[in-house]
Amino acid sequence: MTMFMENMRRCTTNVYAKTPDGGWGWIIAVAFFFVEVLTYGIIKSFGVFFYDLMTYFDESNSRVSWIISISAFVMMFTAPLSTILSNHFGYRPVVMLGGLLVSIGMMAASFAQAIVEMYIAIGLVSGVGFCLSFLPTVTILSQYFDKYRSLVMAVASTGECFAIFVFAPAFTLMKNHLGWKNCLLVIGALQLNIIVCGALLRPIVIRKTEEKTVEPVDRAMETKYMLENEETCISIESVDSGVESLSTSCDHLEHSKKCTTNNIHKENFQMLPDRKPKPQHQPKLLDFSILKDKSFIFYTLFGLFATLGFFAPHLYVIPLSISLGVDEWAAYMLSAMAIMEVFGRLSAGCVLNKQPIQKIYIELICTSLLSIVLLCFPFTSGFWSLITCSMLYGFMFGSVASVHIPMLAEDDVVGVEKMSSAVGIYTFVQSISGLAGPPLGGWLVDITGRNYGSAFFFSGIGMSLGAFFLALVRPSKKGFCQRKAPLKIDQQQALQEDLKIAQDVPEDFLDTDLKKPESLQDQFQSIA
Repeated sequence: MTMFMENMRRCTTNVYAKTPDGGWGWIIAVAFFFVEVLTYGIIKSFGVFFYDLMTYFDESNSRVSWIISISAFVMMFTAPLSTILSNHFGYRPVVMLGGLLVSIGMMAASFAQAIVEMYIAIGLVSGVGFCLSFLPTVTILSQYFDKYRSLVMAVASTGECFAIFVFAPAFTLMKNHLGWKNCLLVIGALQLNIIVCGALLRPIVIRKTEEKTVEPVDRAMETKYMLENEETCISIESVDSGVESLSTSCDHLEHSKKCTTNNIHKENFQMLPDRKPKPQHQPKLLDFSILKDKSFIFYTLFGLFATLGFFAPHLYVIPLSISLGVDEWAAYMLSAMAIMEVFGRLSAGCVLNKQPIQKIYIELICTSLLSIVLLCFPFTSGFWSLITCSMLYGFMFGSVASVHIPMLAEDDVVGVEKMSSAVGIYTFVQSISGLAGPPLGGWLVDITGRNYGSAFFFSGIGMSLGAFFLALVRPSKKGFCQRKAPLKIDQQQALQEDLKIAQDVPEDFLDTDLKKPESLQDQFQSIA
């Protein structure tokens, strides 16, 4: 089975000399759009079934809400597993397996007779499928784009926003005619399309062409040895006196050529350094070396605290609207968030696509504004103030949500080469807030006497802490520079001797770039 996976990956791998910024990447962008629709779009639209599940299982709102909380937690907690499987088997089979698990979990939930069975079906099985489907797709899409990465990621990630517009009324209509159980069966069948999206993924390999150049010092040494060997052979021939025949001269000439050739090869074999081809780098299944990078640690702390503000507003904006007496307009708050989220994602993509621009600072500005908007929710008093905060939150949330994972591919954090491992560890840390955030917000609502504004205040504090750690990412990266190891004393002395030999060689025997001794001295200074 492993050999079959390896052969399939080799046959469908796209090899480029540099990041293509297009090509098959556009197909993967469309696949990612539909993966967003069938994963996050379904999760955010699942609230349509809450009251039906509460009635059927005779459970409270908090116990039913654990279905999505467990699913979100498992989705992020199993991120390292997704990274390991993707690096070992490839992105395509992992995403296809994830689509199958998502569909199986959703279909099994339609046969559930207890709320615990819903936890297992949707929370555990579909949660793992969501992770295996989403993370490899967003990782491989980032590898296909460099210049247009931010814009493409922002546009492709709008799939979940459009899914809310389509799925919420469609699921409601289907539920009223078929019942919630049959509706889950249809959703599970629809999610089988993730397998089709996974089949469209093609791994990418960037092989930069390296010109084979000969070191200037080595060329000079080789030329010097050639001259010395010729002088030696000529001096041996001059010892013989008298006039020699033409055949004898030819014999000496042949002997001189062989002597020169043999000595050159012998000297080159002994003196010239042996260059062995470097072994090809094998990627690690999960590269923990990024944990030594301070910039990645600060960015992970940003994700840990910022996640507190990602889930609570969508859960509590409707109860907050009802508590403020705008019952009939409560549903429009989510619609306003979704509409502005689309514009936020597109705006962030367009701004971050401009060159040159420090993308990490744009994300910092959006995160800071998002924390301010969350802190304003507790002070709303009516429809207009609430709809204004909802629209601002949707716009800022879309700006941050569309870039916080692709930002890992930027050099300010870890870079595209280590993004696969970075996404796994980063999302794993996010799972802590994803699981603890909604229950902590609900606990604050209970102890404050059904004051839903406290949940938004809690989310705003978490987002503010996230902005603080995000501000430390780039300064820590600028101070983290890897220097080349200095040459040893014996290596420096050997290099200086080689430079002296090269300077004694006549200029006519050197290449144009070696005729100036200054270039050799500059080379030594740059190496040392």
